[in-house]
This record gives sequence, C-alpha cells and structure tokens, in this order.
Amino acid sequence: MKRIIKLLALAATLAVVAIPVLAQSQECNDENKGTWYGTFFKNYKGDAAAQKVAYEAAKTYLGACPADPADKQAAFMKKFVDLMDKAMGNANSGKAFQDAVAAKKYDDEMKYGKELLASDPDNVDVLSIMGVAGLAQGSVLNESAADAEKAIQLIEAGKPLKAYTHDQALAYLNWTIGKSKLAGAPADAIPYFLKSAKLESEVKKNAQLYLDLSAAYESGPRAKLSKDYKDSLKPDQTESDQSKVILENLNRVIDNQIDAMARAAALAPADVKKTIVGDLSALYKYRNKGATDANVTELVANVLSKPIPDIPTPVTSVPSTPTPGATPAGASGTTGNGTTTGGAAKPAGTTSTSTNNGGSSKRPRLNHRRG
Repeated sequence: MKRIIKLLALAATLAVVAIPVLAQSQECNDENKGTWYGTFFKNYKGDAAAQKVAYEAAKTYLGACPADPADKQAAFMKKFVDLMDKAMGNANSGKAFQDAVAAKKYDDEMKYGKELLASDPDNVDVLSIMGVAGLAQGSVLNESAADAEKAIQLIEAGKPLKAYTHDQALAYLNWTIGKSKLAGAPADAIPYFLKSAKLESEVKKNAQLYLDLSAAYESGPRAKLSKDYKDSLKPDQTESDQSKVILENLNRVIDNQIDAMARAAALAPADVKKTIVGDLSALYKYRNKGATDANVTELVANVLSKPIPDIPTPVTSVPSTPTPGATPAGASGTTGNGTTTGGAAKPAGTTSTSTNNGGSSKRPRLNHRRG
C-alpha cells in the first residue's frame, strides 16, 4: 500500500546554487552586512532555489556578526534560518521514515516517526503507521499501541488520513491495542479484537485476529470463571446454586471461544488449518457431548456467514433452558460441558498444552501482513 507522507516541499530538494556574492570577505562590516541582507531579502520569498540563496546569505550574516539585540535585520534572518533548519530536518526524517516503511524496518519507523511527530504531533498518517508496526514486531508493540490510541482519537474526531482507509486504519489500530493487552489483561483485549472484526476491511479476513480473540477468551474470562466454578462447588464437589450460575456464564464464554476458533480455521491457509481444527474439535466436543467431526466441519463451513457474537452478558440466575452448546443445526448429540465427577459438571479448564479441553500454547502463529 502506498503511504503518503506530506512533507514540506520546500526542503525536499534544495538545489546547489552558486552564490558569487558570498565569496567575498566574511568580515562583519557595514558593506558586507548590506550585501548579505540584500541577497537574503531579494530571495527569501522565492522558490526553493532562491530560498537556498537566502538561507546561505542569512547564515553568513549570522555567523560573521556577533549577536546584537538591536540588530532587527539579524533577528528577522534568524527566524527564517530556524524555519529552514526545521524544514530540512523534517525532510530528512520524512525520507528516512518512508524508507523504513518500505523496508519494513519497524524499529526505524518508530525512531523517525518520533522525529516527525516532534514538530507535527497530530500527523495522523505517521501515527497510524507507527500504530500498526506493533502487529508485525512485538518489541515495539507497547509503544505502537500508545500511538494507535492517539491515532484512533484523531480519526474519530474527523482528522482525514491517506495512509489507510478510515475503517482499515481503525481495524488495524484496534487490533494493535488489543494485542498489547493480551498478555497482561486478556479480558480487556476482547473489545478491541471485536471492534477490528466488525469493521469492513481485510483485517476481518485474517485468521490471526481470531486466534488472538480465542486466546483472550481462554486466558481471560474463561480462566477466571473456571477457577470461580471450582471454588464454588460444595465440599463433596457437587453443585451449589452459585456454581450453576457460574457454569452457565462459563459455557457462554466457551461458546464464544469456539466461534473465534472456527473463524480462524475457516480463514487460515491450508498448512495451519489442520492444527487449528484439531484444537477446535477438542474444545467443541468437550462442550457438546456426542458431537462428531462432521459437526465441526459444518461449524467451520458456516461460521463466516453468521455475525460474530458480542461478549456474553453475565447472568445472575440459571435460565429455565440451559445454554446449548455451539452445535450446528441438525447436529446430533446432547449438550454439556464435559464429564461429571461427584455429580458436578466439570468446566473445560485451561492448560498449557493441547488437551481434551482445546487449550493450547502451541497454536500456530500466522504472519501478519500490513496492507
């Protein structure tokens, strides 16, 4: 994708121009001062080449003559020189930033992006590109997420951008923020992943987004509710009124995780789809007793035609009709959450390796390609 970074055209290319008048003595006398200032004044409003002449004349004047608060000409030229120095600095940083983007050198993107933001802190294009860099390189993820938050604020306030389309930018930027929260606050990451998935862009077709969403459900609300459920059982490990409510909420979270895994499987390339389907099948069959491989295949085939579910609203009582498992229409088998021990339904727990509950720390990581 083309990134269009609007830079100051004045400093993009500065022609090398011969300036015979400056070959004279550098002595700060009235004659030289008049010549230098005259050359500056004649050229400072001109094109890039003329302004280069004005810049050199002003630099010569300021370098040869000692600072004098009463020298109005020197003060005027100093303002021009400062603006030119800033413009040239921005041009150099802008070129380096563009080169880093083209070469996918994300550390350099962040470095030169910061330099550009120092003089233009609301540059939404630079902020957006920096805000997406963390998806491709984990070492800049947290810093990238901070830029993503500011970029979102500007975009939602109506700031136009050219680096991405409106929805494309918001989808990538929300994904970055969600990913930055995945390890430390997975429950907080879920809303950002859902925002990304609901926007119309290529992001919603990226299997990795749904693997991230599945991981957030697993290590966030599912892990918490699993612990709460076990803690709420009676001493003989049978159900209590409280455990039944927690189990109902847990089942709803697991169903959302199943949906996310099914979307990942539907979108993943063939070389990793098998692994995702294996994890999905284990969790799906744990949640839906009696389910078959054909049921899992049907789920994957149909899932993208359905809206992605929102975060489940917690319930405070068990409904008269228990929440069914995520079994496709027409599938056989009873619903449930797993095997029973002492009369209590065991929730699908979370483990660090792939087991019958579908939890896996070895899920494939798909390469993120920034458009």
